[in-house]
Amino acid sequence: MLARSGRKVLVLERHPTRAGGAVASEEATLPGFVHDVGAAFFPFSRVSPAFAALDLEGAGVEWAKAPLQSCHPAPDGTAATLSTDDDETADSFGGADGDAWRRQMAWHRRVEPRLIDALLGPLPALRPLMRLLPVDLLRFAAVALSSAAGFAARRFRSEAARRVLPGLGLHADVGPDDRFGAALGYMLATSAATTGNVVPVGGAGAITAALLRRLTDAGGEVRLGAEARRILLRDGRPVAVRLADGEEIPVRGPILADTDAVFLYQQLLVDARLSGRVRRRMDRFRRGWGTFKVDWALSGPVPWSHPDAARSAVVHAGDSVDDLRRFTAQVRAGDLPDHPYLVIGQQSLVDASRAPPGCHTLWAYSHVPSHLPEGWPARREAFADRVEARIEGLAPGFRERIRARRIVTPPDLEAFDPNLVGGDLGGGTNAWTNQLVFRPVFPYFRYATPVPGVYLCSSYAHPGGGVHGMCGFNAAHAALRARRGGA
Repeated sequence: MLARSGRKVLVLERHPTRAGGAVASEEATLPGFVHDVGAAFFPFSRVSPAFAALDLEGAGVEWAKAPLQSCHPAPDGTAATLSTDDDETADSFGGADGDAWRRQMAWHRRVEPRLIDALLGPLPALRPLMRLLPVDLLRFAAVALSSAAGFAARRFRSEAARRVLPGLGLHADVGPDDRFGAALGYMLATSAATTGNVVPVGGAGAITAALLRRLTDAGGEVRLGAEARRILLRDGRPVAVRLADGEEIPVRGPILADTDAVFLYQQLLVDARLSGRVRRRMDRFRRGWGTFKVDWALSGPVPWSHPDAARSAVVHAGDSVDDLRRFTAQVRAGDLPDHPYLVIGQQSLVDASRAPPGCHTLWAYSHVPSHLPEGWPARREAFADRVEARIEGLAPGFRERIRARRIVTPPDLEAFDPNLVGGDLGGGTNAWTNQLVFRPVFPYFRYATPVPGVYLCSSYAHPGGGVHGMCGFNAAHAALRARRGGA
């Protein structure tokens, strides 16, 4: 967006061989098996104003969508499934729960464009909020002020339907009973039901390739292997960026930091005069949970017991709301979960380019403590076996189809992308104390920092984690407005 405005733009990318950080794909197990490094499903692809402005499809991205979007099976044979067809979802939920879903989605589809603008745009989102009726604001407030388990219990009767929203909240570090925790699960559920959990053909790296194409078409440049270490200041304003090798790159305009907020304030801006309150906030910055991920090369599709799982883009392994509560308590206590909740991705079901003919890839993650007393090397293989056993319980015969696997621990994720500190996927905790005007620190929630001309544009800024492009999109517009205003 800055390059399109006529600015001369240089992107400094730490990775030595590719841009994109955690939005990338590679042959990580066996030749011909393409696995996503990090982000793998993109429900915001069709509703994000940033993606619409950049027209990623026009830059080469082709989206693929599975017949079903999210399946939540349990060993007792029950499963609730989300589809872009509300009647199909309602049939899965059954009876009164299906009727409740139809009513919820009838309202959501009517208000979604205005709601998305309010949730993803810069704060305060007064204009999009004013386009919502008071009754609509109250209805969404009933979601936002609830825990995921509490909201689901009020809406649904069956255990299968009640575990959907709390399970989706655990994509991040939002437990079933967390205060103000329902909004995340709700938005993931409704995004799956409207846009779908789509994937880019060829892998997540196709998105990065399209962004690079848009940048270079507008005259921007990228330097690989360029690790920024410090922003040099003169009279309180940025004049250069110093790289890890000592090179200093002069700047005559805004600097946008796609970094961890703590790294920005404590290292890049180490010479800045920051208030004691900002420094204390960064000293005590709350991280999200660690993440443990496994990629598999399979000789065939996963032999799921429930037929809906075999047609779903994403499968969630969580037996019940109580099972999710127990998982949450174990991770928060610093323990490896003995019955891990899993987010399982089946990209190759809809994208044949991900694996050789007849074969498939599989991708799954669970949340774990970022650090273990004995270190991750001592526990990685055994915990990966535990993850496989969890899938085997829902898909007998799964292990027989494994040809190779890659294990990714929290330190591995941070090595892929230093923004994923301790394997935290979300730019800090998703607790309400790190959202809205508190993200990452009040009053610097509108992308600007205390240093004029320096902006935060990563997932540590509002609206946070998720591949929607809005952190950078909003930050770019903030920088452009400041320029027009003479700042």
